[in-house]
Formats: sequence, structure tokens, C-alpha cells
Amino acid sequence: MKTTTFGECEISSVEESTMPFRIPADMFPDATDDIVEKHMPWMVPHYMDAETRMMLFSFKSFVIRTGRLTILVDACVGNHKERPGRPNWHRQNWPYMANLAAVGVQPEEIDIVMCTHLHIDHVGWNTQLKDGRWVPTFPNARYVFAQAEVDHWQTMLGASEVGDNVFNDSVLPILEAGQADLVAMDHEIDHGIVLEPTPGHTPGHVALKLDSGGDRALFIGDLFHHPLQVREPQLSSMVCTDAELSRTSRYDFLNKYADSEALICPAHFTGTEVGHVKSDGDGWRFDFVAD
Repeated sequence: MKTTTFGECEISSVEESTMPFRIPADMFPDATDDIVEKHMPWMVPHYMDAETRMMLFSFKSFVIRTGRLTILVDACVGNHKERPGRPNWHRQNWPYMANLAAVGVQPEEIDIVMCTHLHIDHVGWNTQLKDGRWVPTFPNARYVFAQAEVDHWQTMLGASEVGDNVFNDSVLPILEAGQADLVAMDHEIDHGIVLEPTPGHTPGHVALKLDSGGDRALFIGDLFHHPLQVREPQLSSMVCTDAELSRTSRYDFLNKYADSEALICPAHFTGTEVGHVKSDGDGWRFDFVAD
């Protein structure tokens, strides 16, 4: 995708990394061999590695430039983070800032950082290590977090070292700096830019809905991790807080936006990254936009 004109805005994708991530059954406990075999023909090679059968995941942010605001949606894994249980993410040194600059954006130009939820791979670049301290990466930004999401993770402190590290190095410094706006799950950021509740993956998971010039885009975070879930929306991930609610949110989203021409921007899809949800028989499919 990189950068495209959308309505009266520009949307850019800023990649941190792309990698074979997990086999379907490891990510989605209900993904049987029959389900995987059924979808192999379209998943390989762009969305699944044929040899390992690991699904391909992209880790990225989206940048929206409206003319009034520059908004960064989701903040990936981040550099120099202590993630000993996740070797692919532990003390990394991604070229993310160079990729942000490549689409014409400097950290000081970001007005709003919106995290769809506060998982490890969506908050990392909220902060950077400076003189031994974690400080906001985007010094002039307001960071928009759903209040329900922050409340959830605060109650989880002490439950796991990984969760504590993520909150303490990538969320707490924003709260302490006074740069966080804790909002309702249907909060309006600006005219035509509204949060839409999509709970289940986490309690405060939200999508960002953008209406501009008669067009609509939705930045959906982890509502769908992989295009397989559009074909098989009953598949909730092993990291969903509430698998049934997550499933309900996916079905509600598909019923609402299928065939609507809304541009769907998921956090982890590879290929051309974004596209449209289409009805397909008694189900749905994801049609990627062409480069």
C-alpha cells in the first residue's frame, strides 16, 4: 500500500516487520486440518509459507493525514524492548523510524496516536529509550486509549511478566507524561473520525472509522488477524480475552460492512495489506486492492 489518496486524506502504511508467525492451529485453536487444507490454494504463497505452513503476518502502523491532523494508528513492537519470552521481538532494532520518514512523516508531526488495543505489538513505538528512560516517541501527540482497555490492563498488573513489561515501558510512561486521553469506546476524535467498539480480542478493543469525501475506511487492529478469519469468522485467536465476544464482533462487522466498499485496513495482513469485504456464497472473503 505505502501511500494512497483516500477521499480528502492520505493514508500510508509504515511497516515494522513481516514474518512467518504461527501455523493456523497454534494461532486459532479451532482451525482444523480440514479448514486449513480447504484454504491452502489461495493462502499460498502470499499469506502462508508453503513449506512451514506458517501464516505470514505483517506488523505495521497506518498514518492518516487529513490536512488538519496527522494520526498514527497502532504502534507495533518497538525497539530495545525487554521481551525475553518473545525472541522475535526481544531487544529488536527495526528500521521503523526510517520507514516512517520514507512516507514523509517525522515523529514531531504526529498529532494523535491511536492504539486499537494495548497488546505487545500495538504499543511498542509509543515510547523510545532515551538516557535510560522510556519517554514518548511522539512528543507533540495526544495518545488516545480506550478507558476500558487501560482499566483492564491495570487490573492485570502482576499476572505476567510480559504483560507488566508491556504496560510499564509502553503505556505507563504516556500516562505519567500527561499525554494520554482515556476515552469512551465510541469517542469522536474529529469530524468524520470516530472510534467503533469491537470488543472481545481485548475488552477495550476498538476500530477507527474514517469518513472523508464520501469514502469510508476502517482501521481494525486485531479484529481479524489474518484473511483466513474473514472466510472462517468463527476462528478466534488463542490470545483473545473473550473468544465468543471476539467471534460476535467479527460477525457483526462482516454483516455491517460486506459489499459496502468501505476500505478495511487490518494491522497484520500481508500482500497489498488493505481491501474490501465481499459476500461469497453464504460467507465472506477479503478482496485485496491492487498495488
